[in-house]
Amino acid sequence: MLLLSPLLAALAGAAVIIGLRLTILPVLDPSRWYWRAVLLGLATILSWRYVVWRFTETLVPLDWTADALVSWGFAALEGMTVLSSSIAFVILSRVKERTAEADQHARWWLPGEAPSVDIFIATYNESLEILERTIIGAKAVHFPKLRVFVLDDGRRDWLRQACERHSVGYIVRSDNAHAKAGNINHALSARALDPDRPDFVAILDADFVPHVDFIDRTVALFHNSRVGLVQTPQHFFNPDPIQHNLGITAGYPDEQRHFFDNVEPARDAWGIAICCGTSSVLRVRAIQQIGLLPTQSVTEDFLLTLKLAENGWQTVYLNEPLTEGLAPEGLKEYIVQRGRWCLGLMQIARNSYNPFGSNRLSLMHRISLIDSQLYWLTTFPFRLASLICPLLYWWLGITIVNASLVDIIRYYVPYYVMVLVALNWLSKGLFIPIVNDTAQLIAAWPICRAAALGLLTRGPHRFSVTAKGGDRTRVVVQWSLMRPFLILFGLTIGGLIVPLNSDFVFTTSSSADDGVAIVLFWTVYNVLVLVVAMAACIERPRYNRPQRQVLEPITLTIGNDRHRGWLVNLGPEGARISGPHGLSVGARGNLKIPAIGDVEAQVLAPTRDGYRLKFSPSVEQRAQIVKKLHTARALPGSDRGDIVRIIRELARALTH
Repeated sequence: MLLLSPLLAALAGAAVIIGLRLTILPVLDPSRWYWRAVLLGLATILSWRYVVWRFTETLVPLDWTADALVSWGFAALEGMTVLSSSIAFVILSRVKERTAEADQHARWWLPGEAPSVDIFIATYNESLEILERTIIGAKAVHFPKLRVFVLDDGRRDWLRQACERHSVGYIVRSDNAHAKAGNINHALSARALDPDRPDFVAILDADFVPHVDFIDRTVALFHNSRVGLVQTPQHFFNPDPIQHNLGITAGYPDEQRHFFDNVEPARDAWGIAICCGTSSVLRVRAIQQIGLLPTQSVTEDFLLTLKLAENGWQTVYLNEPLTEGLAPEGLKEYIVQRGRWCLGLMQIARNSYNPFGSNRLSLMHRISLIDSQLYWLTTFPFRLASLICPLLYWWLGITIVNASLVDIIRYYVPYYVMVLVALNWLSKGLFIPIVNDTAQLIAAWPICRAAALGLLTRGPHRFSVTAKGGDRTRVVVQWSLMRPFLILFGLTIGGLIVPLNSDFVFTTSSSADDGVAIVLFWTVYNVLVLVVAMAACIERPRYNRPQRQVLEPITLTIGNDRHRGWLVNLGPEGARISGPHGLSVGARGNLKIPAIGDVEAQVLAPTRDGYRLKFSPSVEQRAQIVKKLHTARALPGSDRGDIVRIIRELARALTH
């Protein structure tokens, strides 16, 4: 009873925060800056309260010993992560939504002539299946003066012929200098010589399909003559590798949702929204003034934002789902993409815009750069250190945190709970322990390597384009990615077992017992993270990956028999239906799809409640299916986390 009393008193802080979450936060509006500021301010105060306690009461005396180096090193890394999150909290304390502004200034050019707009589809090695979807979507965009161009950096004759078939422009160059930025610059220079040169240019990656109102909505924000670039969010019609491999697509949104739904609107409120490449629209005059797209970084989009800002142009953000694309389907591609983002940011900070250097950037843009640098330099090293430090305790007896269990509960738990409550309140539940840690851990080592490479070496640095498409119909175990996690898992389990047969970490003092309890909890948590990370390294098949869920009534006619049912999934190559039964595999007929008509179909395989069908659509029908799936105003995928569903789906994935 005497022991429980201090523990219960220590838990009071966390209990108050949880009570706040359950009773008061549900009735508050997350878009109001004052509520955001209060909540994030409390999180910041508790974060620094924890850091002060760590440095004043929990560290081994400073000396040239292993205990001191590890203890102080880990605490310093914790302090840097808190600094990073504090800057992020300041940015997140405000948010700006521009939907009303776009409504108010729609067709701002009237009664004059509409501006001329080009859509540039940048491509290097993507397949026709991917490109055709984007071309069809771009042609379906509604705007008075619009032209579509495919910028082919692969110099492919079949793509030239496809562009002729679809009646869109085709631009090619003789080399691949400066990759995507060079490709776009070449096209901008070529179009500047044409009589119908554009006033604005929309940039789309080869796998991003625009909605019909993409140009209408974005051009509306150019009513402000100082706006040089409008960025829109990136949404994805397929799950990313973490979602897919763990089977949590229904309960956990794609990993970029927090950035596009929360960080970018907050950055826009401070005037520091950033270009993210695809799904953006540029004012050609602004781009020409700064000498076209900069090429000094592998992330030319962030560098473009800074270059525009230095020359007095604004980058603004319209938080509406106006395009949808293909997320990286493989884990290696997912990691390569994030490594490139990190490398590019470090190149910018080292070679182009040092946040502490002599340039014409505003204070907020300097803070923006520091925030981005700290994110890459602290988040991922901290995730690795969190796995390694308990091992140093179990195997080498090195002390990392010298604290009692009561003090940990008094200082750490309120800080951790408050940060989770604040972030989940303003992000619709996107911060899920273990799952978020897994997403960070998967790419942690490559990102740490990229950060060091970009920050410590001038370059040039080679990078890989994110591969899309390919055969994804088999189970593939990414052993090269899983091996480090297997080793860490073995060492962690061994660390739990070995002390049971040894007394080198156990003493009769209560503080030592508390230390064991703290590291034991830490270790068990790491075991869970490592198990989920290893599961994520098993690439599950992606059958009919272009398909989307579409619930509509259908009629399947085979011979003289008519079978009524429901369309469950639809794609250009086929569909999944529920309801009909007794069909023979290989049977041919016609599937009547609403708004498209009869499409020739073959029964491919039975499912639990129906059948998978393979289509033989006409060219026109294929285009109609693509338009139906991708060009209407809609929100692909989920935009909020559901922890109950995540636990259920994750348990199913780990046990099957």
